[in-house]
Amino acid sequence: MSRVRVVTDSTAQLDPNLVQELEIIVLPLEISFGPQKFREGVDLSLDEFFRRVAHSPVIPVASAPTMEEFRQVYAGLSQTTDQILSLHVANQLSNTCRNARDAADHFLGRCEIVVVDSWTISLGLSILVEAAARDAMKGVNLDEIVRLVRGMIPHVYAVFFTEALDYLEREQHLSKSQAMLGTMLGIRPFLAIEEGEIIPMEKVRTREKAIDKLVEFVGEFSRIEQIAVVQSPRAAGKDARLLLDRLQSNFPAYDFGTITYGPTLGTHIGPYGLGLIVYEGIE
Repeated sequence: MSRVRVVTDSTAQLDPNLVQELEIIVLPLEISFGPQKFREGVDLSLDEFFRRVAHSPVIPVASAPTMEEFRQVYAGLSQTTDQILSLHVANQLSNTCRNARDAADHFLGRCEIVVVDSWTISLGLSILVEAAARDAMKGVNLDEIVRLVRGMIPHVYAVFFTEALDYLEREQHLSKSQAMLGTMLGIRPFLAIEEGEIIPMEKVRTREKAIDKLVEFVGEFSRIEQIAVVQSPRAAGKDARLLLDRLQSNFPAYDFGTITYGPTLGTHIGPYGLGLIVYEGIE
C-alpha cells in the first residue's frame, strides 16, 4: 500500500524545513487588500501583511484555495498514492474545507481522500499536521492517522483578546451593536476558538485585565504538552513581555514559545491581538 500524503493550507504557518522534511503539501490562502491580491506565505510575508494593515484604508479579506486548486493537487498526488489526508483551517473561519471536499468528490473510487476540519488555526493546525505527517512517514495507514488527528482536535485550545472590533464585526464574530458599544465603552472582548468558531467569552476594560485572563486560562490545565504566546508585531512589545513574564513566573514547568499569527487569522482578529494556543496532549 502506498504511503499517506498530507495536504494542508498556509494558515498552519509551518516551518518550510518541516514541510520539506515531511513532504507536506501546503495550499496558500489568498489575502486581498481591495483589488490587490497576495498568496499567504508565498508573496505576502507576516511583516508585509502587518505593514499593509497599518497603511491600508480597507480591512483585508482572506479567500480559500479554490476547488480547482485542490483538484490539481489531488490529481498530482494520486499518481503516486491512493491515500490522502487533507487537514485544514476551521471551517467556520474559511471555506477551505468545503472546497477541499468538493474537489475530493472527483476522486471517489480512484483515491481515498479524507478531508478533516481541524477546528483551529495557526499553531493549533500546525501541531495536528506535524503529528499526521510524522505518522505518514512511518507508514501508518490513513484510517489510523485520521483517528489520531480526530482524537487530538478536542485537546487544542486557543484564546485571544483584541481591540480591533471592526474586524470582528466584519467577520460576524460580533454584531454591529456589540462592536459600537464596545468601542464607545473601551471594552475588549476575550475570545476563544470553540469547535472552529471564534466566540466572545468575556469583556475586559483594560489590557492588564485581559492578560490576567490569559494567565488564568493556563491555570485551568492539569497538563500541557505544547503552548505558545500568539501575538502580532503591533502587540509584541510591553504586553507580550508582561504576559510571558507572568506565565514563566506562575508556570515555571512549561516552555512558552512565541509566534506571530498569520494573515488569515489577522483578517479575523485584526492587528492588535494577543493570545495563547495550547495543546494539552492525550493521556
